[in-house]
Amino acid sequence: MDVSSKKAFTMIELVFVIVVIGILSAIAIPKFAATRDDAIITKARTTVASVRSALSTERQKRILKGEFADINKSAIGNDSNKVFTNLLEYPAKVCSGTSARNCWIVGGTETTPTYTFREPDGTEVKFTLESNRLNCKINCDNFE
Repeated sequence: MDVSSKKAFTMIELVFVIVVIGILSAIAIPKFAATRDDAIITKARTTVASVRSALSTERQKRILKGEFADINKSAIGNDSNKVFTNLLEYPAKVCSGTSARNCWIVGGTETTPTYTFREPDGTEVKFTLESNRLNCKINCDNFE
């Protein structure tokens, strides 16, 4: 019987391939996790930019109508699970609890509302609506 005509992988070759795949996955998985957090922050930045643009448009519409009063919390709109409902086609998610991440917290008063974005790491970025503008007040590093 001729053993040399059979072709197959040896056990050492298979173990080597498994080790290489393990090393590559150990490097790649943390990179993907960081990329996901960056994507969430970018989405929040885009939401803030969209809200600022919508506020500007609303302010201009009101000026053309002869209304000069400040935009209030009701004009922006929110319900129990979404915020910016009157400004955005796809409103942002409201935080459902203290451990929720990647969501918004609505606070303040009717005339001076506050909007806080809770980042993936738990950092809270606070925005206020002043003079018809959404201004970042606290932890603004990712939103300037």
